[in-house]
Amino acid sequence: MTVLVTGAAGFIGYHVAEALIGRGEQVVGIDDLNAYYTPVLKEARLARLRRHAGFSFHPVDVSDKAAFDAALAGKGVTRIVHLAGQAGVRWSLEHPFDYVRSNVQGQLVVLEWARHAPDFQHLVYASSSSVYGANAKLPFSVEDRADHPVSLYAATKRADELMGHAYAHLYHIPMTGLRFFTVYGPWGRPDMAPWLFTDAIIAGRPIRVFNHGDMARDFTYVDDIVQGVLATLDRPPAPADGSAPQAIYNIGNHQAEPLMKFIGVLEEAIGRKAEIQFEPMQPGDVQATYADVAALARDTGFTPSTPIEVGLPRFVEWFRAFHKV
Repeated sequence: MTVLVTGAAGFIGYHVAEALIGRGEQVVGIDDLNAYYTPVLKEARLARLRRHAGFSFHPVDVSDKAAFDAALAGKGVTRIVHLAGQAGVRWSLEHPFDYVRSNVQGQLVVLEWARHAPDFQHLVYASSSSVYGANAKLPFSVEDRADHPVSLYAATKRADELMGHAYAHLYHIPMTGLRFFTVYGPWGRPDMAPWLFTDAIIAGRPIRVFNHGDMARDFTYVDDIVQGVLATLDRPPAPADGSAPQAIYNIGNHQAEPLMKFIGVLEEAIGRKAEIQFEPMQPGDVQATYADVAALARDTGFTPSTPIEVGLPRFVEWFRAFHKV
C-alpha cells in the first residue's frame, strides 16, 4: 500500500514523507515547486527524500486534475496526506486567486480522486488555526465556531473542511482535517517568524514585531506535528450513528507563548540581541492562538513534548548549518 503526500517539497510535507519512509511505507510525493518562497529550499528537501528507494516524486500542481490523475495512475495509493496549498495570511491580501485555485480547487481535485479510487482508506488534510478567526475564547476548541474568518486564507481552509464533510457524508470516505498551529523547526518556511527573525538577528537587521509585541502563538515543533499526523493517518474515523466518517482536530503544542518570550529564547539561542521595530497589528492577523488538543490526545495518544526552549535552539542550529553562518 502506498501513501500520497501532496506538498512533499514543503516544510511539513517533507518531514511527514521522511517519517513515512522511515517506517517502511512507499510514498508518492507531488508538489508544484512554486515560487511563493525560494524553490532552492524545496529542491534541497526533495534531494534528501530522493535518496530513499521508497520515494517517488512528480512535479504536479494539485489543482490540475488531469496532471494529478496521471501522476497517480497505477501507483496503488490507498491513503493521502494532503498538505499542498497556498499558505500565508498576508499574501492572501494581494494574491487572492492563488488561494482559491490551490486551496479550494486543489482540495476538490483530491476529494474527487479519493471518491473514485478503489479500496481507498483515509484522507488526512491540512486545515489551519486561522479558521477560528476573531474567536476570543482561549484555548481554541474544535467545538468553537469557525464561521467568522478574518482572512481569505482562513476562509479557504474552512471551505476545505466543509467540502471534506460533504464528501465524507456522500461517499463515505474516511476523512480527517488537522488544524495546524504555527509549526516551526528545521527546514522551516522563510516567510515565518523563526526564519525571518533568525535571519535578521544574525545579519544585524531589525525585526518587525506586530501589534507592538502584544501577540501570542501556540508554536508547535515539527517533530510533534509529524507524530500527530502519522497517529491520525493510522486511525481513520468510523461513522457513528449514521454520521459522516470525518473528524476535525486541533494539532498544536497546547501552550500560548508570548511573542516577546519567543524572541528572548531566540536571542539566547543565537547569542545576539534583536533590534526590534514595533508596528501595528496587520490586517488578517489575530492577537493570540492556543490549541486545545484534548480530542486528538484522546483519540490518537498525541503528546506534544517540545517546548520552544528546546525547539528554537534546534532550528537555529539547522539554520546556521544550512546557510553556513
